[in-house]
Amino acid sequence: MQAPLKTLNDGVVIPQIGLGTWKLTDDEAAAAVESALKAGYRHIDTAAIYKNEKGVGQAIRASGLPRDQVFVTTKQWLTDQGRKQARPALEASLDKLGLDHVDLYLIHWPCPRQGLFLEAWQQLIDFRSEGLVRSIGVSNFLPDHLDAIVDETGIAPAVNQVELHPTFVPEDVVAKCAELDVAIESWSPLGMSQDLNNPVIVEIAARLDATPAQVIIAWHLRHGHVALPKSKTPERIASNLAAAELQLRPEDVATLDRLNTGHRLGPDPAKLEPDTL
Repeated sequence: MQAPLKTLNDGVVIPQIGLGTWKLTDDEAAAAVESALKAGYRHIDTAAIYKNEKGVGQAIRASGLPRDQVFVTTKQWLTDQGRKQARPALEASLDKLGLDHVDLYLIHWPCPRQGLFLEAWQQLIDFRSEGLVRSIGVSNFLPDHLDAIVDETGIAPAVNQVELHPTFVPEDVVAKCAELDVAIESWSPLGMSQDLNNPVIVEIAARLDATPAQVIIAWHLRHGHVALPKSKTPERIASNLAAAELQLRPEDVATLDRLNTGHRLGPDPAKLEPDTL
């Protein structure tokens, strides 16, 4: 079983379900990625700050899969924005992954008060032209941040990876991404597991003989989002991918849409800066 595919605004094709690896150690990431690739995943998401790129790369190599069959994302940490830091940071990520390029490279947070995300975006454009990355995007960017980089360079990100799940949908970000043809990835597709216990989701899952996670992931797919559920349990990893085959009724999607409370679980992108961590 494999995830459905989505074509980004630059023509690159991305699997709509990927394995998230946040908070996994190198060893845990290696085991989880190995399980995911065996289950049929072809999209792995990591980041420099996760400190598990080495484990991710180890599992990809051990899988024996051709390089062009595994979509790999990593991210530039906020202290690596700017011309001096950007290239060494990407080179360090590639070295740890054991790759000569990544499929998607993201600016992890805008950090607007730091004032470097425009410079960082220009660096990503250069990296893409050099073949070090295939697609470039951002993470946790709000509408004004997106407008700023497009106004400055004329180039929209392929992806904006944000917190998004049934009980938190940043509607202004969704609207801006639709306007700019930027794909949305959810780094917290299950609401940090809190949405799994929502009685509405539990009821739909019981009726469909599915897990709550599968219902939520299927909801993301119906909206055209890329979902990045994280797990280190082989059974759950495989179960999450099986959401690709789950068919939600239009009324189920509408019911899930009404769960949005506007309550963010993660940091506010307008406020997160290096000195706030």
